[in-house]
Amino acid sequence: MSPSTTTMTETRYWLVDPPVEPEQPREQPAFPVEAIRRDFPILHREINGRPLIWLDNAATTQKPEQVIETVSEFYAAHNSNVHRGAHSMARRATEQYEEARAAVAGFLGAGGPEEIVFVRGTTEAINLVAQSWGRSNICTGDEIVLTTLEHHANIVPWQMLADEKRARLMVVPLDQRGGVDIAAYEDLLSSRTKLVALSHASNVLGTVPPVKEMIALAHRYDARVLIDGAQAVGHFPVDVSDLDADFYAFSGHKLFAPTGIGALYGKAELLQQMAPWQGGGNMIDRVDFDHTTYAPAPHRFEAGTGHIAGAIGLRAALDYVTNVGRDAIADYEDWLTGYATAALATIPGITQLGTMPGKIGVLAFLSDRASPEQIASQLDAAGIQVRAGHHCAQPTLRHFGAQSAARPSLSLYNTREEVDALVSTLSAYLQQSQPSVANAAPRNTQQSADSVASLPRFAA
Repeated sequence: MSPSTTTMTETRYWLVDPPVEPEQPREQPAFPVEAIRRDFPILHREINGRPLIWLDNAATTQKPEQVIETVSEFYAAHNSNVHRGAHSMARRATEQYEEARAAVAGFLGAGGPEEIVFVRGTTEAINLVAQSWGRSNICTGDEIVLTTLEHHANIVPWQMLADEKRARLMVVPLDQRGGVDIAAYEDLLSSRTKLVALSHASNVLGTVPPVKEMIALAHRYDARVLIDGAQAVGHFPVDVSDLDADFYAFSGHKLFAPTGIGALYGKAELLQQMAPWQGGGNMIDRVDFDHTTYAPAPHRFEAGTGHIAGAIGLRAALDYVTNVGRDAIADYEDWLTGYATAALATIPGITQLGTMPGKIGVLAFLSDRASPEQIASQLDAAGIQVRAGHHCAQPTLRHFGAQSAARPSLSLYNTREEVDALVSTLSAYLQQSQPSVANAAPRNTQQSADSVASLPRFAA
């Protein structure tokens, strides 16, 4: 048996019908969505001769004019490398870069900017923790606990580390609605648990696990906890100090910031103990051919020239979200998610994946009349952009007996009218399509033991 194979015998893979009727949406809250939409230039273009409806926010969000102008201004007026220059432009660029770090710390509720490492995104942050903290602290026989909700970026690095260290991955199953089985999670925790890696919000189901409770349970066994916040920070307030997370990672491009920038939060005492992951300029104190000493955290983890304009753009995005109001965004998106869930439920042959209360606006579904790829192509012809595929979360989809799904996903600039356009276009297309066995949505029946055993736990 591979060291990275879980030994749980009670894991069940559910095939689904929606177990409950969707809740009726509440009254639309006051929210300046039309004013917000005016801030996003790309929302006013056309696709295939139709107004753009951007419903692929779980993959990446669009950028407001405030972010675009901030990045452009940096390149036009302040472009310089940071930290080592004595001239005025270098000083200004360094000030902006470090102000961005402080802004991220404040946005996450961190203890200070020394707890924030700039990275390319969530994937690089998780790999940094795996290759630095993980290599120093995970040993043969130790256990790393994940959930079936995880994105591949929060599976594969731990799988690689477990194989290298002869540790074991322990996988927490989901229930029928796409929630984490907390009883099973508690049963998996033990003195052998060294790390728990959890998604704060699922990129396929929208599920928001009770991560604060799960962190507290893990800390009873002195395990460290990393939270993948890629799908969370753009949708609701996050306070890493209140959560007591040991590590928290997110990507800027899912938070209205440029691509190629993100951040890793780590408790100061942990970052100070961690060795550098990559070597080069900017992360050193003194270099000799026989020995090198390293800069203090967080700079020791930022080898080479970072994405300076991206960090400054990220700060502008955080300011934008803060000015709109994080609680107001969460409330509006909660309403819109409820409205969209109920609207999609009116379409015959649609099976929605993930029906947990409090989910974010990720609306993955299957149809018995068309494949996810056919659906996405038809919607694209109408200017409606949704994603289709496995969404880098194959184990999550296999839990529901699926290989791919169509996935509209919502953000603060989406509207009720856009949801109505999605539903009407989708309904008209599916009405003229015939049900197909090949495209049939799975029903609520138990897979055979042989079928379950044949499903690989992970896939890149």
